[in-house]
Amino acid sequence: MPGVATSAPTATSQAAAAAATVEVKDMKFSPATVTIKVGQTVTWKFDDNGIPHTVSGLRDVGMGIDSPIQRDGTYSHTFDTAGTFDYICSLHPQMKGTVVVKP
Repeated sequence: MPGVATSAPTATSQAAAAAATVEVKDMKFSPATVTIKVGQTVTWKFDDNGIPHTVSGLRDVGMGIDSPIQRDGTYSHTFDTAGTFDYICSLHPQMKGTVVVKP
């Protein structure tokens, strides 16, 4: 389908193991909040019966979190600075999540 990615590019190398995995399913991010350490990776797994979603960071601090529109597959992002990073699905803004990155 045009404009919808069927597999995900990753923001990190494939060799990087995820410190946390967030499921994108049932029109929500689960768990809604994950806590990791600086330098660790979060992977979002898209599995919502073909419904397209994104992972889009909010505010300046979250601008590096930016997945393509996906119906399945995964998207990963490595967090290099401590802080709280809020994100949404840009197609369904009621879907919200947070990554807390500790030093």
